[in-house]
Amino acid sequence: MAGGFFRKFTKKFFIVINILVSLAFVAACLAPYLNPAKWWLIGFLGLAVPYLIVLHIFAIIFWLVAKPRWALLSLLTLAVGYKQITVLFGWHFRHGFEQQKQAGHIRFVDWNVGNMYGISKNQEKRRHNRTEIADAVLKMEPDVICLQEFNHSTRQGPEADNIALFSKKYPHYYFSKDYNKDNGFYQYGSIIFSRYPIIKTGRTVYKGTSIESLIYADIKHNGDTFRVFTTHLQSFKFNESDYKDLEKIKEQDDEMLSASESIFRKMKLAFSRRGRQAETVLKEMNKSPHPSLICGDFNDVPNSYAYFHIRGNRQDAFLKKDYGIGRTYNAIAPTLRIDYVLPDNNFNVHQFEMVDEDLSDHLMLVTDLSLNKK
Repeated sequence: MAGGFFRKFTKKFFIVINILVSLAFVAACLAPYLNPAKWWLIGFLGLAVPYLIVLHIFAIIFWLVAKPRWALLSLLTLAVGYKQITVLFGWHFRHGFEQQKQAGHIRFVDWNVGNMYGISKNQEKRRHNRTEIADAVLKMEPDVICLQEFNHSTRQGPEADNIALFSKKYPHYYFSKDYNKDNGFYQYGSIIFSRYPIIKTGRTVYKGTSIESLIYADIKHNGDTFRVFTTHLQSFKFNESDYKDLEKIKEQDDEMLSASESIFRKMKLAFSRRGRQAETVLKEMNKSPHPSLICGDFNDVPNSYAYFHIRGNRQDAFLKKDYGIGRTYNAIAPTLRIDYVLPDNNFNVHQFEMVDEDLSDHLMLVTDLSLNKK
C-alpha cells in the first residue's frame, strides 16, 4: 500500500518537474524575438538553456525506462527549441589549427584583452602582461586584429604606449577612445589593427550611460574592400565584491538574499542595455556597402536576443569550424560563449581556433577567411 502510494507520488512529482522544465525551455526559446530592453526576464532564462537541455536529456533517459510515452514531452520540447540547440553546440571535429596561413586567406584575431593588464593580481606581472598579450597576438601572424578593453596612453611614456606594441607590423589602425582621461593620459576602448590599408573608419556611440561603442574600418586587400566591425556590448560590470556575492549564492550563505539582489540589479540593467545596443549594431551593419564581418565581446550567450539579432543570416565562425560549447570566458560558469566572429556570406570560413593564453579572462579567437570571388 505504502509502496504504491510512493510510486504514484514519485511519478506525479517527476511529471510536474518535467512540465516546468519544458515550459522554462520553451520560454527561453523566445529570446531571439523578445528584446530584453522590455522583456528582461528572458535574458535570465537564456543563460539557463544549456542546463535545461541537459535536464531534458536526463528526463528522456528516465522516462524511457519508467514510462516511455512521457519521454515524448522532452523530445517534442527539444524539437521546438532546435534553433537554440544549433547555435549552442559546434559539431565540426577538426585536426588542429594550421599555423601556416594559405595563400588568399585573411587571418583575423579577436580578443578582449582585459585592459592589457592580464588577470594576475601581482603588480610586477601586470607590468609585463601588456607585452605578453601583444606577443601572443603577434605569434598568430594575423592580418587584422580586433581588441576590446584595450588601453593606451599618449602621455605616460613607452611603458603605457600599447599601440606601439602592434603598429610596427600593423601601421593601419583605428582606436575608439571610448574613455579619454586628461587628454590622452589614459585612453580605453576597442581598436582595429590592419596589415592592409584602412580607407575609411566610423564610430557609433551607444545611447545611455555606458562608454561602449561600435566601430568599423574599411580595409583594402588585393583590389577588394571589406568592412570590419568590432564592439564591446554592455557587461554585467561585476567587481570583486560581486564575485564574492556569487560565491555566497553558490554556498547558500546567510547573506545570500542581499547578494542576490545586488547581482540581479546589475544583470537586469545589462540585459536591457544590450537589447538596445543590438538594434543599433544591426542598423549600422545594414549600411555597409562592402562585405563585412563583426567580431567582439557581446557579453551575451548564443541563446540571447543580442546574438540572434546581430547575427541574422551571418555565419558564426565557431559553429562552422569547431566543436563543443565553445566557452570564451573563464569566469562564473563553464558555458559562457560570449565572444564571436560573424562574417557575412561573402566570406568563406576556412579554420577557427580559440586560444587560452591565461593572460585575460577571455580566450583569443583566431579565424582564417577568404572573400568569395564574383
